[in-house]
Amino acid sequence: MGAMYKKIGIYSKALEFYEKALKIRQEILSDNHPDLAQSYNNIGNVYCEMKDYSQAKSFLKKALAIWQKSLPSTHPFIRTVLDNLGYVKKQQ
Repeated sequence: MGAMYKKIGIYSKALEFYEKALKIRQEILSDNHPDLAQSYNNIGNVYCEMKDYSQAKSFLKKALAIWQKSLPSTHPFIRTVLDNLGYVKKQQ
């Protein structure tokens, strides 16, 4: 649902669903689980769309930290989040 709302530009609803998913994942997954990082990444991307680059950076950094610990360094998720962080840095 979060992705759908993000796609149509209803960012507050996208955040609502992504934050619910994050809470569920935090309750059942370990702190370094890649799916938890996906939630942080999703939330960071919504904040980026909203031009709230400070919040975007915070969530994207959390995603990166987890993925760097749990995935191979060549994994595309790591490259994607690094690209997103680069974009955020340019915008600030």
